[in-house]
Amino acid sequence: AFLRLGSWQLQLRQQQGHTLDARTINAVLSSYCNAIAHDQESCKAWHSWALMNVTALSHVAEGDELAVRHVVLALKGFFRSVTLGAYSEHSLQDLLRLLTLWFRYGGDVRVDTALTEGFERVDVDTWLLVIPQIIARISSPNVRVRKAVQTLLLRVGRSHPQALIYPLAVSSHESRSSESSSSARGRFAESILQQMRAHCDTLVEQALLVSNELIRVAILWAELWHEALEQAYRRYFYSENHGVEAMMQVLAPLYQKLDGGAATTSEAHFISLHGTDLKAALGHCREFTRTGSEVQLQSAWSRYYSVLMQLTRHLQEAKTLQLQHVSPRLLEARDLELAVPGTYRADREVVAIRSFAPTIKVMNSKQRPRKLSVTGSDGVEYAFLLKGHEDLRQDERVMQLFGLVNTLLAATDECARLDLGIQRYAVVPLSTNSGLIEWVPQCDTLHTLIRDDRLSRRVLLNVEHRLMLHFAPDLDSLTLMHKAEAFQHVIAATEGMDLYRVLWMKSPSSKAWLERRGNFSRSLAVMSMVGHILGLGDRHPSNLMLHRFSGKILHIDFGDCFEVAMRRDKFPETVPFRLTRMLVSAMEVSAVEGTFRATCEQVMGVLRQHHDSLMAMLEAFIHDPLIKWRLLQSQSNAADALKKAATDRLGVQSTETRRPSLPPSLLTSLEESFGYSLDPLELSAGAQPTPLHSARQRQWASHSVQRSDSVGVDGAEPEALNERAVRVIRRVDNKLTGREFGEELSVAEQVASLIEQATSNLNLCQCYVGWCPFW
Repeated sequence: AFLRLGSWQLQLRQQQGHTLDARTINAVLSSYCNAIAHDQESCKAWHSWALMNVTALSHVAEGDELAVRHVVLALKGFFRSVTLGAYSEHSLQDLLRLLTLWFRYGGDVRVDTALTEGFERVDVDTWLLVIPQIIARISSPNVRVRKAVQTLLLRVGRSHPQALIYPLAVSSHESRSSESSSSARGRFAESILQQMRAHCDTLVEQALLVSNELIRVAILWAELWHEALEQAYRRYFYSENHGVEAMMQVLAPLYQKLDGGAATTSEAHFISLHGTDLKAALGHCREFTRTGSEVQLQSAWSRYYSVLMQLTRHLQEAKTLQLQHVSPRLLEARDLELAVPGTYRADREVVAIRSFAPTIKVMNSKQRPRKLSVTGSDGVEYAFLLKGHEDLRQDERVMQLFGLVNTLLAATDECARLDLGIQRYAVVPLSTNSGLIEWVPQCDTLHTLIRDDRLSRRVLLNVEHRLMLHFAPDLDSLTLMHKAEAFQHVIAATEGMDLYRVLWMKSPSSKAWLERRGNFSRSLAVMSMVGHILGLGDRHPSNLMLHRFSGKILHIDFGDCFEVAMRRDKFPETVPFRLTRMLVSAMEVSAVEGTFRATCEQVMGVLRQHHDSLMAMLEAFIHDPLIKWRLLQSQSNAADALKKAATDRLGVQSTETRRPSLPPSLLTSLEESFGYSLDPLELSAGAQPTPLHSARQRQWASHSVQRSDSVGVDGAEPEALNERAVRVIRRVDNKLTGREFGEELSVAEQVASLIEQATSNLNLCQCYVGWCPFW
């Protein structure tokens, strides 16, 4: 009764349109306190009381004694709620709220005491849900917080070493980073690993071996040099205020690897083929900085271009990798104690690594990910996508969010009956630029399906784009209304039924087709709503996959969250989610008005109903120090800070910014080799480079440069970062309360507005051509 009374008091104040005042807060707290007094074992009463103390905290000035009191009481409530309801719908929310308070106020001695008492009461298994968030604070500048984090991790490590071993290995690699925050994180991770050796030395050794060797396989020397030469070229010839020292800063770590010698036959082969040219090019760069002779710079880039051409041919021809050449130590690793990545569960028997497959398939895409197979101790073969050049830590956090959403949907009868949910897969970061993703079988990207369909019908892959350029050759310089006119011309001139045709032709019967169409519409609706709340961008056809048998849509690559893509200076994504004409046509005659809209309303209703749980998860997400820097990516225009020590080690002295022109033939050849002359659609279709011939393609190249030169957290002002984080939280809160368009809308009205925005030609015509808005 007291619990219901407190809830009524809170709702009454909100329904009257008044903001909470001290009197109402105290009345609600008193009601919840009475509820606890009458039932000390009520998880819901403790949860409500703790949450109200957090609300009260926002109405108290920072540093006020009353604020600390509310923090201590909230922590006590959350600890009791988590202890009493380890598997309740509030458990993850309470844990995340608890972490937020801990990391913000843990420096206070009274808060630290409350935390110490609470940690003793909570079962160690509970913390497995939030291991990524805890490890992210392993190097907190606050001594009390840092010590508490490390103590808790050691406690978890004694009971569940398999759960900690991969994330700690990732952090330990950062000890070699030149960034102070990363190197500190790495040192503390190494310290914990050393202490874990006392009870699981073999496991730690195996984890470091597997992690290091997988990183080696993810990005081979040929790929490292190819990427570094492109970045060095951009830094010198495109970026302002960058001289030859900036170019050599990129190449310095790779020259150090060359000097360190080869560890595998693959690396030895690389040195024998390219070592002489690379060292000669370095000599020319040193001479250029000493004399300023343009001939020396031209000679250096001639050498680099020669290496680049050989590397390009080699990378194009390599379809498989033999483990004995690229990582013999991984091939020899057998019958390990280490769990197969992504499989560890506290309540199940450990599935350990038995062996690695001797052959690795290289996928045909720009980043050249590898398909890797691992045989487990249960005899099952586990397939993974080994990705280099990408930080998967954000994808790992997104999978946590999807897990929470699936739990909320499963707890709703109607959603459970329709099997609404998001397909998840294991994501295991290995370092800041590589990781493993669980292979999801029987799935194809929409781009692949459309490409194959058009090839079978002898239709050009980029026919819409060609028509648009024919109609408006100066497309990028047009006004918005003229762009919309060109876009509508293309839409009217082409059918856009490719995906509809794929679904029909690949179904064995009309019954199977009907079932797949329903699954397609519902899964698309679920991710449209969840993706909108998350602010998920970059939803081009290669980031959406279709399951061959179920017809469900699966999303991949979650690098752009919290509307970062909407805030790009060039080619901003102006739609809340992907709902282009091909997706609409595939839903058949009802289009968005049938299953799709109904499912959107059901899902949005559940998300809004569980506003507090989602906000707890997303606030922890936004304030995670390993993720937070991405919020400023779209706004940063500053150049990377130069590290003079790196260039000094190579004997290259700092010079004034000089950009002597290379011979036109060499300049064109270099830009072709980097793909700057390719239409993005032609590039994805495997087209060969052609000379630069339009301002539009130049703009695409410079856009690539701008993205690569954006600064991270170390280059951003903390005030700007915090201000952006607050705005993001407010924006997410508005979405979950229906106020994103101003006044509060009902669920149906909110969904209608979002669908209207997503299908607007005026919005779609502004998207980058590689996003394929006409598909």
